[in-house]
Amino acid sequence: MVAGAGEGKPDGAGSGSVTDVVDRETRRRMMAGIRSKNTAPEMTVRRGLHAMGFRYRLHDRKLPGKPDLVFPKYSAAIFINGCFWHGHGCHLFKWPSSRPSFWAKKISGNRKRDAETRRALQAAGWRVLIIWECALKGKARLRIDEVVGEAGEWLASGSGFREIRGASFRHRPT
Repeated sequence: MVAGAGEGKPDGAGSGSVTDVVDRETRRRMMAGIRSKNTAPEMTVRRGLHAMGFRYRLHDRKLPGKPDLVFPKYSAAIFINGCFWHGHGCHLFKWPSSRPSFWAKKISGNRKRDAETRRALQAAGWRVLIIWECALKGKARLRIDEVVGEAGEWLASGSGFREIRGASFRHRPT
């Protein structure tokens, strides 16, 4: 740890949380490295759907929530959500022990925004598919061809909202 960089001080000063295991600069660098676009799970899904012949737009700023993949021909939007950042109740999600009130507010805000985005897209005539990170990673992951195949079937089907989750959760059509 770098001298003077939060030594012995709880991260979140006075919040009663535990001391961070890395100094502030290292933590800042680590957090800055977390991408919201072009993540490994997103790239995997993109490659698979493209190979199946589907063509799409990326991160369309004109649409609510800037979906990861937009399929105008099918009036469909796909989000590839990280289980931690979107508060998914799977094995990949664990509440952080440091700064619990900060994280509770952050993740609940993300979930609220996700629900608002989904409602706005559906009200505008768009279909929504959410592919959760646990479907592509971790002990409950599905085969890549299975995830991409389900996404392709959903696109072609014209059906409404759907989620693709890890094996212990499976998809939930509504």
